Amino acid sequence: MDTRIEKDSLGEVKVPAGAYWGSQAERSRNLFQISGLTEHPRMIDAYVVLKKACTEANTELGLLDKEIGEAIVQAADEILGGQFRDQFPVDVFHMGAGTSFNMNTNEVLANRAEQILGGNLGEYKRVNPNDHPNYGQSTNDTFPSAMRIMSRLMLEDLLKAVDALADAFADKGREFDHILKSARTHLQDAVPIRLGQEFTAYAVAIRKSRRWLEQAAYELEELGIGGSAAGTGLNTHPDYRFKVVAKLNRYTGLEFRNAPDLREAMQSNLAMAALSGGLRILCLELTRISNDLRLLCSGPLTGIAEIVLPAVQPGSSIMPGKVNPSMAENLNLVLFQVLGQCQSLDYGVQAGQLELNVMMPGMAFSSQFGIQILTNTLNTFTENCVKGIIADEARCAHYAETSPSLATALNVYIGYKKAAEVVKQALAENKSIPQVVRELGLLDEETLKSALDPALLTEPGIPGKS
Repeated sequence: MDTRIEKDSLGEVKVPAGAYWGSQAERSRNLFQISGLTEHPRMIDAYVVLKKACTEANTELGLLDKEIGEAIVQAADEILGGQFRDQFPVDVFHMGAGTSFNMNTNEVLANRAEQILGGNLGEYKRVNPNDHPNYGQSTNDTFPSAMRIMSRLMLEDLLKAVDALADAFADKGREFDHILKSARTHLQDAVPIRLGQEFTAYAVAIRKSRRWLEQAAYELEELGIGGSAAGTGLNTHPDYRFKVVAKLNRYTGLEFRNAPDLREAMQSNLAMAALSGGLRILCLELTRISNDLRLLCSGPLTGIAEIVLPAVQPGSSIMPGKVNPSMAENLNLVLFQVLGQCQSLDYGVQAGQLELNVMMPGMAFSSQFGIQILTNTLNTFTENCVKGIIADEARCAHYAETSPSLATALNVYIGYKKAAEVVKQALAENKSIPQVVRELGLLDEETLKSALDPALLTEPGIPGKS
């Protein structure tokens, strides 16, 4: 491979001749061959748009040469437009704080700007990675800011996916609202409920979980850019950080804001803890709901089988005709992975020391990976599972009518003790509750009919009484 020689504070480094990255990214590329994963396109976007905003602010404040500033901005726009995406080779698990990726970004911007101004890769005669794309900045304020920008941008897609899933469950709630079935508590037969009520409750739970993601989004919008190395703002113009955030808002359409205390913004990663919490709450609720669907469709002959999930793949390599709840299983697989990323985020957040948390590369990966796979699985689960669920009305009605817990509605007429005797006899003789009540002459037909009116059994009130 043809190489060029670059020099940094540690000495000479051989860099591929055509690479837009430089010595620091090359050192990292060779040192940290850890995962084979490089930064996600959204992280590249976030870092580059931040560098663009910083460069424009410094140029407007007279701190960067106008021609150099414009060249860096042009380079940034080219990257944001999809060019040079293969020029970010740093592994997601690299050196602490994110210095390797910050310098990778600075080097690509500097080398491309150098080209724009008539120079060659690696010359740095007009544009230097540290002095120009990184002017007034540090990894310590740019990486956490970019990590928050990336996370906030990706949350937009996740929030849309959550809304679509909640809407799909709500639609099924309306579709199934007329279907009476047996509720289950302790996995045992309980009083009647409508299938639509179960599905509507799923929609409500998902929408309530969304609130925690909204709070996380708000926390992520607070940026400590301008804190430079330790939150003191050394080497920055007093107006610089405000200009940067204003430009970011214009470019992203979001509402980022300046951190009121740059020291706190440097020390703390509370926003990432909030993100972890929001993701965790949603995952726990979705795990419960997914497990419910797998139970409700179990069978088809020896289980509950009140609903049928869409068949998307053959379910067995040995059992002909077997169909599994594959989409619900996939959802669980992903939810458990996201919960693991939340745990990684939590450990990273608490690992900060004094003016810096060096675990941010791991946090950035956990955030990106967790949000990405959760968004994708919710989209496919909504389209290929929830929207296609159908109900077995006859089976639901059978369970509702034969459930011993139907006797609960008789408590106000014959008392708990007598109702328990009715249940015991019904089970022993394999009879329905109404049959036993009639045989024992406990209620006249009109009272029995009103007491067990399906329309009244699933709403607040006392069936048969005003």
